[in-house]
Amino acid sequence: MRRAFLAALLILASSACRVEPPGEEDYVQRITIARAEKDAALQKQSEPVPADKKAELLPLEYYPIDPSYNVPAILKPPSDTETLQMGYSDGAIRDVRRLGTLEFTVKGQPFKLTAYREVASPDVNHVFVPFADLTSGVDTYAAGRYIDLRRTATGYYELDFNVAYTPSCYFSPLYSCPVTPKENRLPIEIQAGEKIKIKLEVKS
Repeated sequence: MRRAFLAALLILASSACRVEPPGEEDYVQRITIARAEKDAALQKQSEPVPADKKAELLPLEYYPIDPSYNVPAILKPPSDTETLQMGYSDGAIRDVRRLGTLEFTVKGQPFKLTAYREVASPDVNHVFVPFADLTSGVDTYAAGRYIDLRRTATGYYELDFNVAYTPSCYFSPLYSCPVTPKENRLPIEIQAGEKIKIKLEVKS
């Protein structure tokens, strides 16, 4: 049933767009170009990677691009809309709200991730998905990685772990970044997206 549901979800998501989704070669090329552009920008900009850390931390390291980690997901509404408190890397506590639960399948296994919005954020269409997995603290940042989405009217999303990125607080302690909540810790290895070059201790 779940496979049939997700297959139908993918068909619905595709039919809602006038443009056909890119083929695998186009997809890999697009991600490759985006990664090169990000590295170039981080080399030029003074933030978030300090000048004295650029040689150590750049260029970024990534898992190989794997289209199977780009999966359809459906956002189920939250059971409540109460304000929650989320811990940040510098010890700060900020108010967030659950936007719902993203249901998806990776490598044939069904999973869920909670999507959030920071209450103070002026961008009401930003969907924030922090997650940790069995690579966290080993090949990837211990506090987790992030995926940013834009809210849709349909509730259907493209959840692409190949674009999962490391938060800015990994590069500099001047940044305050959300620490992934326990409900968003996946019991598998997500071998997609950004990796790290050095391991750092993270406040929980």
